[in-house]
Amino acid sequence: MPTNGSGLPHHDWLDDDAGPVVRPYTVTGGRVRPVTGGFDLLAFVLAAPGAARAPEAAQLQPEHRAILALAREPISVAEIAAGLDLVVGVARVLLGDLLAAGLIALHEPSAMAHLPDDDILQAVVNGLRAL
Repeated sequence: MPTNGSGLPHHDWLDDDAGPVVRPYTVTGGRVRPVTGGFDLLAFVLAAPGAARAPEAAQLQPEHRAILALAREPISVAEIAAGLDLVVGVARVLLGDLLAAGLIALHEPSAMAHLPDDDILQAVVNGLRAL
């Protein structure tokens, strides 16, 4: 994605003097939830092999194509949102579009195998309060 003079991503819908001239939700067509997937912030996204050249890619918005470019290597949802200077909710909707089209793979972080017992957490809180 091209950058402006300050090194930040350049968007056609961003005016340097006035700020955003198009609200972020217009990038998603007013959608606020992804069509598929929950997209944990720590989940890793990886573009499918040849995704950028797939027939479906010709119909994609520039933001979709930018995500595919970033996701050539595994990248987290949070890094995608930051890299494109988009709100996380908007990035999740765009990722949902790409996942539904089969253009990306999503790798959720593994759940912690052992969570601390509630009694241990309460003891820690009590100890901190005693300080």
